[in-house]
Amino acid sequence: MKLVIQRVNYAEVKVDGESVGKIGKGFLVFIGVGQNNTREIADKYLKKLLGLRIFEDDAGKTNLSLNDVQGQLLFVSQFTLYANCKKGNRPSFIEAGAPILAEQLYEYMIAEAAKSIPVVQHGVFGADMKISLENDGPFTIVLDESIL
Repeated sequence: MKLVIQRVNYAEVKVDGESVGKIGKGFLVFIGVGQNNTREIADKYLKKLLGLRIFEDDAGKTNLSLNDVQGQLLFVSQFTLYANCKKGNRPSFIEAGAPILAEQLYEYMIAEAAKSIPVVQHGVFGADMKISLENDGPFTIVLDESIL
């Protein structure tokens, strides 16, 4: 599993010109699911994601979590996080999880996050999505297998 987390002031995802998910201050999270990912692995990523202290406190230090600032979440599936560009110029995506597995884990992460974060929005799995955002910082974190 791979997550790209962007601290945002706002973010929105559209499909066919219609807004399907929109948040204010919080995290825009791109999720890539790998071939051997499981719910147990997804749980570890969620724990890390929800515990990240990357919002500034009163002293200007990145010391506050999503819950501390009443932040919101916007999840977007992105299999291209598994692009392998080692050979040639055309990326290979064979390391990405099968669509059925990827969608199940994507939906699982949305449901689990909603248990502790009041506002959880998401894109449409497999759709052509247009995303707009204002990155706050910019502040972008990449979580990959190294956190396991």
